[in-house]
Amino acid sequence: MRLGEGIITIFRQLNKKKIINDPVYGFVTIPSGFIYDLIQHPYLQRLRYIKQVSMTHLVYPGALHTRFQHVIGAMHLMSLAIETLRGKDVYISEEEEEAALAAILLHDVGHGPFSHSLEHTIVEGVSHELISALLMDRLNQEFSGKLDLAITIFNDQYPRRFLHQLVSSQLDTDRMDYLNRDSFFTGVSEGVISFDRIIKMLFVKDDQLVIEAKGIYSVEKFLIARRLMYWQVYLHKTVITAEQMLIQALTRAKELSNAGEELFATPAFGHFLKNKVNKDNFLADPSHLKWFTRLDDTDILSAIKIWTDHKDPILSLLCSKIIKRELFRTELSNTPFSESYRQEIKERVIEKFGVAEEDLGYYIYEQVIANNAYDASGGKICVLFKDGQLKDIAEASDLSNIEALSRRVEKYAITYPKEIGYVPLTKQTIINI
Repeated sequence: MRLGEGIITIFRQLNKKKIINDPVYGFVTIPSGFIYDLIQHPYLQRLRYIKQVSMTHLVYPGALHTRFQHVIGAMHLMSLAIETLRGKDVYISEEEEEAALAAILLHDVGHGPFSHSLEHTIVEGVSHELISALLMDRLNQEFSGKLDLAITIFNDQYPRRFLHQLVSSQLDTDRMDYLNRDSFFTGVSEGVISFDRIIKMLFVKDDQLVIEAKGIYSVEKFLIARRLMYWQVYLHKTVITAEQMLIQALTRAKELSNAGEELFATPAFGHFLKNKVNKDNFLADPSHLKWFTRLDDTDILSAIKIWTDHKDPILSLLCSKIIKRELFRTELSNTPFSESYRQEIKERVIEKFGVAEEDLGYYIYEQVIANNAYDASGGKICVLFKDGQLKDIAEASDLSNIEALSRRVEKYAITYPKEIGYVPLTKQTIINI
């Protein structure tokens, strides 16, 4: 390499040492040219136009932050975690560090617009995890195998398992960032966690990520915050109402499109409206993945706005109510609703809107929502004591409610239009189980 070419190469690498000003953490450094190139890739840049918490802004107006912000924040926390572990004489090579940073950057790359709404409607049975895996493989080809180790870590196939646990576990940098970030943008202070304290207390024993006993109270707060954020933000009844209405609007649009109806849609969105896309043909036909990478929130929102004037009364009603925030009502119960309660709602909807029995599903929705802040079956949070003993957080904690947090709590939800009037819950309208 000639001297001039060498200077240009060095300059280009230095020019990639960017700093991002993040509202949650302050200045975040992009540590290498390869990480910079990943961030600049269209697959990652698409995440700028996908909201992190879907329809939550209809309850908390500040919740307009994006998945791009989230993956940058998670990458920052990964850098802090690796720095902490190295300071405790845990050897992590530069190659492992870059791979772990790449893995956390790409963990959400397969998310579609409005979180999981598309997974339930126009893209049948194709999870964002599957799409993320496919996109990682594509990127690895583009970058000539530079993501080999990152993919191995992401898939939990690397012998040093603590690196995967930093990406995906009960106490990973993904959860630490989204709890902290979502709390910041929603203004729900109950979600604030001591992420810096937790990271400082991380350690590795037998290639397993553990928390030092001094950090047990910060982890307790983390688990409690997670539980509260689910009930107050992610599973807030108005949020689940809006998301269900969006799902039903997309379902109706797909039904009309299958029947030959022409609907306004961007080219990317139109591809999925006009074609039956399921897991089998998604894997077989590369065009589906190509069109998916061109989808973001703007495709869906532009269609919803235009469909408010559609001649189909169901589609136009749902879309108009979403745009105007005239949302349906949702009732929650700890036990299932009785058949007589369901029947009363159905009769009122038929009387008010004059809908056919087969279309009631667009007006009345039932679902079970569940929350458990700590699922030990998905990997334990282990606490390391001074004598070298490891204990599960539920066993080590002196708070009795930590064990309770590991239990799955279910609530039953029924959603219906407010125009039919309030249908009160009584002892007779729920089934005691």
